[in-house]
Amino acid sequence: MNQLFIDGGPLYMGIQTGILIIMAVWAVYHFLPVLTKKGTGLKQTRVKLKHIKTIGSFALIFGIFSQLLGLYHAFGVIAEAGDISTTLMMKGLELSMIPPLFGMIIFMISLIVWMILDYLTVKMAE
Repeated sequence: MNQLFIDGGPLYMGIQTGILIIMAVWAVYHFLPVLTKKGTGLKQTRVKLKHIKTIGSFALIFGIFSQLLGLYHAFGVIAEAGDISTTLMMKGLELSMIPPLFGMIIFMISLIVWMILDYLTVKMAE
């Protein structure tokens, strides 16, 4: 797992990990009032919890952006080098897929977390 993090680019993967942490903190911070029954209202809480999806979407978009930046740089290097092997090209494409996949995993986690917390918020408000 550490090797995937390094292969995906520590800067981009680190930013995506930060986005994952922000999403988790946001979810806990805005769901705690529901658990302690000190909520400011069902509607306000549900609106705040919807931002979990937005944060997850940002992680996905950032992963795609990271891949495009990496490919842009790689194509520049390939143009300078001239002829390169197909194996080397495919390995580079494989590595470029790591940040978008990580972003997609974060997005799926955000959707699952949002669905569960939204359901629990509605159930506890009844």
